[in-house]
Amino acid sequence: MTATDPALTALASGWSALSLLHGRIEAHIERALQTGHDLSVREYSLLDVLSRQHDGDGGHLQMKQVADAVVLSQSATTRLVTRLEDRGLLTRYLCPTDRRGIYTNVTEAGLGLLEEARPTNEAALREALDEAARNPELAPLVEAVETLRIPA
Repeated sequence: MTATDPALTALASGWSALSLLHGRIEAHIERALQTGHDLSVREYSLLDVLSRQHDGDGGHLQMKQVADAVVLSQSATTRLVTRLEDRGLLTRYLCPTDRRGIYTNVTEAGLGLLEEARPTNEAALREALDEAARNPELAPLVEAVETLRIPA
C-alpha cells in the first residue's frame, strides 16, 4: 500500500471526520459547562468517573485507572485532582488495606455540582450531535454514536 492508496485515503478521511466530530462536541460541552458551572469537560468527566465508585470489590479506582477513564496521563490527572481538591470537590485518603495506595472520593459539594452540571452536559451533547447530524460527512458518525449501547 502506498500513501495514495484509496483504502488509506478513506481510512484517513474517516479518522479526520471522527476527530472533527469529537472536537466539535467537546468544544460545545466545554463552553456550556464553563459558562454554567465553572467546570471544564475534563473536570466534569473526573467528577463523573469518581462518583461511580462504590465500597464493594474493585469499587475504588487507583490513579492509573482514573487517568485511563478520563483519557489523561497520570501526572495530568494528579494535577486535575489537586485542582478539584483545592476547590473542595474531591478528597484523597490512604487505602485502608495498602498504605501505599491513595484513593480519591467526590465530596458532597462535588456531588452537588456534578448533579447541577449533568443536565447542562447532556443538553450540550444533544445540541452538538444535532448540529453535527446536519453535516453529511458527520451524520453517519452521529448515527453510530446514538446507536451505541456501551454499559456505564
